[in-house]
This record gives sequence, C-alpha cells and structure tokens, in this order.
Amino acid sequence: MSLLSLLIALLAEKSLSSSLWHFDYYYQQYVNFFQNNSTLSQLKNSNLSYTLFLLLPVAAVYGVLALVDDGLIHLIISTLILIVSFGCVATRDSYKQYLHTAFRGETTSAELHHQQLLQDKNLPPMGFGQALIWLNYRYYIAVMLFFVIFGAAGVVFYRLLTTVIEQQKGCSLDANTTEQSNVNNEVSKESQVNIDKAATEEVQIEAIFPQEDTNEQHSVPSISSGCKNYHHILFYIDWLPVRLTSFGYMFVGHFSKALPMWLESLLDGKKPTHEILIDVAQKSEDIMVDKDDCTAEPCLLVRLAKRNLLLMLAVISVLTLVGIVT
Repeated sequence: MSLLSLLIALLAEKSLSSSLWHFDYYYQQYVNFFQNNSTLSQLKNSNLSYTLFLLLPVAAVYGVLALVDDGLIHLIISTLILIVSFGCVATRDSYKQYLHTAFRGETTSAELHHQQLLQDKNLPPMGFGQALIWLNYRYYIAVMLFFVIFGAAGVVFYRLLTTVIEQQKGCSLDANTTEQSNVNNEVSKESQVNIDKAATEEVQIEAIFPQEDTNEQHSVPSISSGCKNYHHILFYIDWLPVRLTSFGYMFVGHFSKALPMWLESLLDGKKPTHEILIDVAQKSEDIMVDKDDCTAEPCLLVRLAKRNLLLMLAVISVLTLVGIVT
C-alpha cells in the first residue's frame, strides 16, 4: 500500500496546482487556529506550547488512521496527505524563473532569484544547485522515507517541523558552519554590488518576485531558544535519512569518487546534514562547467537528484515485493 500511495502521489503532485493541495495552505490554517484558540493562546511562549504545536496535528492524523478499519479508506487518506506533503510549488517556480533569467543573460536577476530562494527557505549561503539538492531531499526523498517507515503521521511531523524552521526568518543554522559552506559559493564583488542595488529597488523586486499566499510568513509559538531547538531536532532526525540518500547519489553518479566523502561523513556527528548531502552529491557528478554559465551546475544537480529519486522508488518497490515494506 505504501508503494501504491507513493506512485499516485508522485504522479498527482505536479498536476494539482490549487492551493488546497499545498502544505503551506494547511499550515497557515493551523497557525491561525493555534493563535486564535483561547486555551492554546494562554500557553504562548511556554515549553508546552512549543511541544503541542508540533504534536497536535501528528496525533490527530495518527488517531484518525488508527480508527479506520477499511483498507481502502486508509489508503485514500494516506495518499491525500502524501500528495499535500510532497513537493513545493514556490521552489519549482523559483527554479524556472532562475533558468529563464539566466538563459536571457540577466545574471543579476538570476542571482536575485537565488538569494530569494535562500531567504524564503531560511537556508545558509550556498549555491543555487546546492540549494535545489537539499530541497529535493527535504520535499521528496525525506517525505518518501518517513512515509514508508512512520506512515502519514510521520510525514506530517517532518513537513511541519521543516516548515516551522523555514518560517522563522533570521534564525538559521550555526554561523560557524555557514562560514565553512560559503567558501565555494561566494559571488563576485561586482555581481554583489549589482544585487544590492537591485534589492533596494522595491518595484523591481516586486516585479520579479510576485507575492503569493503560499509564501506568507506566519508567526508560530516559540520559546526563547525555540528555533535553535527546532534545528537540533531536525539535525538528529535527518542524520540517517541523509546518509541513505547520499549513498544513493553514489550509485546514480560516480561511486568511486564519492565513496571517500561518504565514508568520511558516515560517523561524523557534528557536520551539518545539508553539507554532507551536498558534498557527496557534488562528488557524484562531474561539474566541469564554464564559470560564466550559471545554469549548468543547477541543471546537472537536478538531473542527478531525479535519478536518485527513481533509485529510491525502485528500492522501495523491491522491499515491497519481498515483504519488508507493506
């Protein structure tokens, strides 16, 4: 049943454009409910509020599915939740807009799309292709793995946790790890000057980045170190899935080149998970491109990510056939 749900969700996700099929829509509704509820609002800025905000939807989904005895209804509910949790329209649109502006030679506008994506997803500085590799894991592969292992309730927990982190602007990963990831991702001084000038022109930015309801920032209950705690939780949750995903990159890319990097990070309990995944992915793909071509690396890494997604789906299919996954 898990494999059937995954196949249906992957086929339906890109064709359903209505906001009713987007996770951010339900996240906004949940935030409004949490803030407007008289009982829950009294718990604001408390540890209990911090915990309830994450666990209430998970418990609700788990309880509903536990009460359903009919296998077909269980399959339908799980598949609908999976469709809503898969993918991210804003990221896909950002990728398309980046390519359109880059192919037209508008490097400043392309870099603005790059910076906007990092800001919207609350990511540390990294290349555009690197960000796509990480977001592909977050919105597709991690969702698949959590669905297979923990069911629909696990998917809701993971997407809720990552969305909370994305919405807490100004509270990103550790600054020290960010500096390490910046070495190979700095833009030239001339390009940066153009970006800063363009960023000050509000009309131009609004024309490039039209505001959508799915990109609204929502206020969530938190404690003084709430965002840091969210990052710590996600770090440990992603520890094993990231290493499994990066192992897949070696099989669909250059195994011998990526293996030393994967072995080096296998037992490293301090290296940020996004750096592990990105480093192995880059080693798995030959990125010998012109420095002036800002589209080559993202396109190569996206194709690599698609191959890895198909590999993960094939592995789940085999595990289903032998009875390990139900």
